[in-house]
Amino acid sequence: MYLTRFRLNTARSGTRKLLASPQAMHAAVMASFPTLLPSAADRPRVLWRVDRTSRAEVFLHIVSPPKPDLTHLAEQAGWPTQPEWQTHDYTPFLSGLAKGDVWAFRLTANPVHTIRRRPGEPTKPTAHVTPRHQRDWLLRRQDAAGFRVVEKPVEQRRLPEGDEYELVIHNRQRHEFTKRTSKGTVSLVTVTFDGRLEVTDPNALRRTLTMGLGRAKAYGCGLMTLAPVG
Repeated sequence: MYLTRFRLNTARSGTRKLLASPQAMHAAVMASFPTLLPSAADRPRVLWRVDRTSRAEVFLHIVSPPKPDLTHLAEQAGWPTQPEWQTHDYTPFLSGLAKGDVWAFRLTANPVHTIRRRPGEPTKPTAHVTPRHQRDWLLRRQDAAGFRVVEKPVEQRRLPEGDEYELVIHNRQRHEFTKRTSKGTVSLVTVTFDGRLEVTDPNALRRTLTMGLGRAKAYGCGLMTLAPVG
């Protein structure tokens, strides 16, 4: 497995086009793997996520089984004379995860639930739109995903309810676009979770980090990354 980080040049029109469309970004990411056939049913999972930093920098993160070649992205959305991407072997880090470890994490996800609007109708995925429901969406999945979100000490909680966890939910976005393979319209709500977690099941967490969490993985959702606390 490989973890790649690529800095996007926001002054370029190609970058703005990619950032405006999860579908266009997905196509650009998948073009980084010439050995992967787009239509292959057993194609390995490739995860990606766009992050914006406090210094107004924008980074593309990719987790993938094969090593990517981002030359085309550097030409379209980077600095062609100074390609700025780093690819690291992810396997040593994944292998070193241990129960009880505490990490800072980031996850951009598509929190949804299935509802039936009228009796007799099929269920339909519907986005969670409130921070409380989005938080609960993550908490319901943490055990199976191999971690638990760290709880705050009671004396550090600013509110009597809703401030129990080391967790911040931000960067809510709504995307709508037409799929290239059909005339259907995709409506997608994404949010970013920043927080701290404790590893409860290293094997399950490795699956989460390499296979993703939740829906809409092709559109920049599901990729969780870890960083040292502090």
